[in-house]
Amino acid sequence: MIPTPHIETTDKSLIAKTVLMPGDPLRAKFIADTFLEDVIQFNGVRNVLGYTGTYKGRKISVMASGMGMPSIGIYSYELYKFYDVENIIRIGSCGGYTADMKLYDVILAKDAWSESSFAKVQGGYESQVIEGSAELNARLLEIAKEIDIPVHVERIHSSDVFYREDFNAYKEIYEKHGCVAVEMESFALFHNANVTGKKAACLLTVSDNLVTHELTTSEERQLAFTNMMKIALEMAE
Repeated sequence: MIPTPHIETTDKSLIAKTVLMPGDPLRAKFIADTFLEDVIQFNGVRNVLGYTGTYKGRKISVMASGMGMPSIGIYSYELYKFYDVENIIRIGSCGGYTADMKLYDVILAKDAWSESSFAKVQGGYESQVIEGSAELNARLLEIAKEIDIPVHVERIHSSDVFYREDFNAYKEIYEKHGCVAVEMESFALFHNANVTGKKAACLLTVSDNLVTHELTTSEERQLAFTNMMKIALEMAE
């Protein structure tokens, strides 16, 4: 079924086999404008912007996911199922659950723990932990070492809730489940990759810290998280 309800292009060849997926449409635009050449826009439905171009002569796409598991669940599934995308690398922001996670640190998610029912409802998956692609993670870590960008390889928490009434719940999640940071999408992305037989990974930049209360601005989150972008862009084929 092409186009899908949420992606407008009817030409599968306009989307690369590897897609970088920030949450923010303006971050997708920033990546396309800053790093890619020969750029075409393949999606604008609901202003969820998608672009394809070349990075160092190699083809790659970038498309926003929106916020939360239901949103990335829709876009990643359509890319995998209907547009023959093989790899999706989420590049997003996260909140640190320990003082060791400094602002702008990059985290490569080895797996995601979540209370979410997304995977159970979508495909009957019962576990609260889903791993990212070992193959993609190994390659991303290799790239990070090659270009000398430090990366933490850790478990992260994928939450359905941004504004939680019990603010201090993160302490128990860290202590009980070993999650060093929180975001809202990777658990659904990893599940969709598994059910479609594709691959997914997640690179995160620490945008705030629940322990130290340090924060970045919305403009910094949109424009300044370039280290994780540089790592992910090297996955262009």
